[in-house]
Amino acid sequence: MNHQEKPPEDNLTELMEFVLLGFADMPHLQWFLFGLFLIIYIIILMSNGTIFLITKNDPTLQSPMYFFLANFSFLEICYASTTLPRMLMNLGTQRRRISLVACATQMCFVLMFGVAECLLLAVMAYDRYVAICNPLNYPLVMNHRVCIQLVTGSWTIGIPFLIEYTYQIFSLSFCGSNQINHFFCDVFPILKLACGDTFVNEMLAYTVAVLFGMVPFLLILGSYSKIISIILKFPSATSQAKAFSTCSSHLMVVVLFFGSAIITYLRSNTRHSEGTGKILSLFYTILTPMFNPMIYTLRNKDVIIALRKLLCK
Repeated sequence: MNHQEKPPEDNLTELMEFVLLGFADMPHLQWFLFGLFLIIYIIILMSNGTIFLITKNDPTLQSPMYFFLANFSFLEICYASTTLPRMLMNLGTQRRRISLVACATQMCFVLMFGVAECLLLAVMAYDRYVAICNPLNYPLVMNHRVCIQLVTGSWTIGIPFLIEYTYQIFSLSFCGSNQINHFFCDVFPILKLACGDTFVNEMLAYTVAVLFGMVPFLLILGSYSKIISIILKFPSATSQAKAFSTCSSHLMVVVLFFGSAIITYLRSNTRHSEGTGKILSLFYTILTPMFNPMIYTLRNKDVIIALRKLLCK
């Protein structure tokens, strides 16, 4: 935690821009990384865009589960687009500067989309819980109006708090080094550059991580513990396998996203762990949006059939 004394006013220079170091410690790999992340970004746009289109247009994929999947795929495109274009520009031009306003905007959108993803994954777990544990009432409980309300809440519930939190962070005085040891404007790398005591800001960051990260994660675990207990009571192995197949894709995504995100924000915030933080951030901001369409497509027969129909047109 940053408890350093605030320097005297005559030694304090307000920073108007930052430098995103990103992967500057690997100068010989800059163009390789540019090509790699460009390919990853194209894959994210095409794969998530394809899932969004087929779940919206295919008449066989109009259930609540695919409605949530469409929103999730669109969210993944938005989430990756908050970090990857800036990273590609920095790698391609070697101009790593970012204005204070642009940095604040990026951080705010990363937080908003990250929170929306946590909540939407919890909503998708609840959908599977109702479908398996209360199938007779599923059409009534998960009607279209309820689905829209759940998705709208996932997208918007954290916005006022996160805008206010971002404003608080960038209202701090920044002095000394303007180098952010990260590939995007994240909370703790920014707080390390602030003058004075940032204890309150760090505690708020942990509060956000617990409230919008740990709580949805625990709700997902609770839903799946109940789902598994119900599935194990099914009379036939075939029905058990079918029920597990509808949940396994979502569970894999949950582990991949929440595992890396929670470790990043709740681990010890020490200097020697900055490199580890960048690697973990790659998982939940870039690699998860790339892998999600593959996970859902390869393990879902309905999506595969819809994809084949689209390709055969």
